[in-house]
Amino acid sequence: MFLIRRPTTAEIDRFLDQSRLLPLSYGPTGITKHPSDVTRIDEQVVAVGHGHADFERARIALATWKHVEIGWVEAFPKLASIEAGTVVALLIRHLGFWSLNGAQVLYRVDRTDRQVAFGFAYGTLTNHAESGEELFEVSIDHQSGDVVYRIRASSWPQSALTRIGQPIVRLLQARFRRDSAAAMKRAVSNGAQ
Repeated sequence: MFLIRRPTTAEIDRFLDQSRLLPLSYGPTGITKHPSDVTRIDEQVVAVGHGHADFERARIALATWKHVEIGWVEAFPKLASIEAGTVVALLIRHLGFWSLNGAQVLYRVDRTDRQVAFGFAYGTLTNHAESGEELFEVSIDHQSGDVVYRIRASSWPQSALTRIGQPIVRLLQARFRRDSAAAMKRAVSNGAQ
């Protein structure tokens, strides 16, 4: 949904209520788990800290949506759960207008093998300007001790406006990845408060 002004809290709440009834805008899910099955994957991988204390701060930051605290993107409800099935609205301010986009958390990442990892992925609902999936994950490498933040996404235009403005959309997506990585670095260095 594209808007010429910031929506009110009541409008965002209505959007969320309507979003809970909508299906995903694509299928099958899991495209960020298996990137070789997709033609275009965008990925940002950046070190955000070192050691187990920084990993814990990064884990808390992801669980509390600090990765979207970048000044031009907001997630609703605030502090939404990252459990599968949770529906969120992403409010984005760009180029003098706003967009409100629905997404649903698909799965959590909680694994321990060669790496300890934590995160979640969400998929777009039919009221999102794009179709696709995005994974947000932090991990710690046992050998190096580096804490790494990864965003992996695959998307394609769903609305006429995003189809027409695809070069600008791609620039905004790249900006989001950079700004989100910077937000995670800040959250880890500030203690994910």
